[in-house]
Amino acid sequence: MANTGAASLLATWEAGLAEASAGRALLLHGTARPDLDATALPVVPLGERECDLLALRRALFGERMQVRLDCRACGADMEFELDAGEFARSLERPSQPVVQLAEDGWDIAFRLPAPADLTAAARAADPRTTLLARCLVLAVHDGTPRTADALPAPVRRRIAEAVEAADPGADVTLDVGCPECGASTHAELDIASYLWTELDAWARDLLLDVHLLATAYGWSEPEILALSPLRRRYYLELCADV
Repeated sequence: MANTGAASLLATWEAGLAEASAGRALLLHGTARPDLDATALPVVPLGERECDLLALRRALFGERMQVRLDCRACGADMEFELDAGEFARSLERPSQPVVQLAEDGWDIAFRLPAPADLTAAARAADPRTTLLARCLVLAVHDGTPRTADALPAPVRRRIAEAVEAADPGADVTLDVGCPECGASTHAELDIASYLWTELDAWARDLLLDVHLLATAYGWSEPEILALSPLRRRYYLELCADV
């Protein structure tokens, strides 16, 4: 169960201010999955992490998601709403972390990529080969073990296809028709970045509430955060009426 208390969420937000996007995603995932320790989080398959983050987003901010995109054809600003619950049901958690396939005399076992793999690959001179090498569990050709750099291009493509089929939630893509020109725009939905943007706005609003109530009543931050959102709002309304 995610820890969605105000003080805990503010601590997550504060820690994330000093982090890049990958670090923020890890912090958010830790909030969504307090049952996992810091060493387990970076090796959770990407699709599972996306499902966890979407569940946290629903717990914090509800079922409606406002999304804005620019049409790639005409540049029009498109704004639409997603049903987070329906969207969550369209995502599938990977049923198993390792994919196996046989292709042209090759026997392959390939672990589903995790956040730690993407981070390492992004820092490498050859990201694709690095990702392949990190996630390759077994590669045997005609009975002879091989390394990742020996895999021919067709086998690499089959691995990519197999991983995409096994973990469809790892790459969430929206296909939106433009109401102005009718063209379709494909765009990746980065759930971690979307959630961080919402959390950042929530935290700044909450700190303003704390400031106003502390000024009016002399209460400490822990005392104010211990109030329910409804009671905080009521006290703020009373302050405005004075």
